[in-house]
Amino acid sequence: MSSISDNQCLKQIAMNFGVGATLGASVGAVYGTVDAFRFKIPGLLKIRHIGKTTISTGAIFGTFLAAGALLHCGKH
Repeated sequence: MSSISDNQCLKQIAMNFGVGATLGASVGAVYGTVDAFRFKIPGLLKIRHIGKTTISTGAIFGTFLAAGALLHCGKH
C-alpha cells in the first residue's frame, strides 16, 4: 500500500470515529437523562450518571464505526 492510501484510510477511520462518537453521545445523553429520572437518581448523581452514559455510549458507537471503516479500507 502507498502512503497516500494509508493516509486516506486513517482520515476515513478518524472521521467515522468522530461521527459515531457524536451520534452515540447524543443518544447516550437522551438515554442517560431518561434513565436517571426513571430510577429517581438523587441530586448531582443525575449529572454524573448522564455524563457516564454519554461518554460510554459515544465511545462504543465511535469504536464500532471506526472498526467498520477499517474493514472497508482493507478491501481496497
